[in-house]
Amino acid sequence: MNKYTDQELLAMFIKPEKRNYVFNYIINLYQERIYWHIRKILISHEDANDVTQNTFIKVFENLSKFKGESKIYTWIYKIATNESLSFLKKKKRYLFQTLNDAVSTSLLSNLKSEQYFDGNDAEKKLQEAILILPTKQRIAFNMKYFDNMKYEQISKLLGTSVGALKANYHHAKSKMQEFLYGNYTFL
Repeated sequence: MNKYTDQELLAMFIKPEKRNYVFNYIINLYQERIYWHIRKILISHEDANDVTQNTFIKVFENLSKFKGESKIYTWIYKIATNESLSFLKKKKRYLFQTLNDAVSTSLLSNLKSEQYFDGNDAEKKLQEAILILPTKQRIAFNMKYFDNMKYEQISKLLGTSVGALKANYHHAKSKMQEFLYGNYTFL
């Protein structure tokens, strides 16, 4: 439960003696939700932890510049999404395949060996289906399906049109259905 408004947090953060308190408060308030958002993109617990940490470092470095045009959580969510995408792009540099193939293969391997994954077979199959998706479709699907976000919200976060998001979500659902019902071959 947030006992401060975003404006109150921003006002306190600019005071040097309150800066650490506010930052720790924000971490306690949002860290778990941000971690799980990142984890849905990256699958690996270790990678998600690293990217979550990087996200909050960026939050600390830039919170005093935040203008409050959106909610603090929305701003952090966007940073987390961008950090996740940057992480996936860096991963591509080390692998000599297309980004989607390299990342999907790597993420699928992580999912199959993930010691922290405690889902049942159906959940694992769903995660495998999500991993067949190109990155943009996977993120659109996760935000719409799991995070229950509206297309307009996702559009602002990702800087893309609502029409493109609807198309990505539709294609994602179709590919996942093909995969789940046996008509799709993975890589």
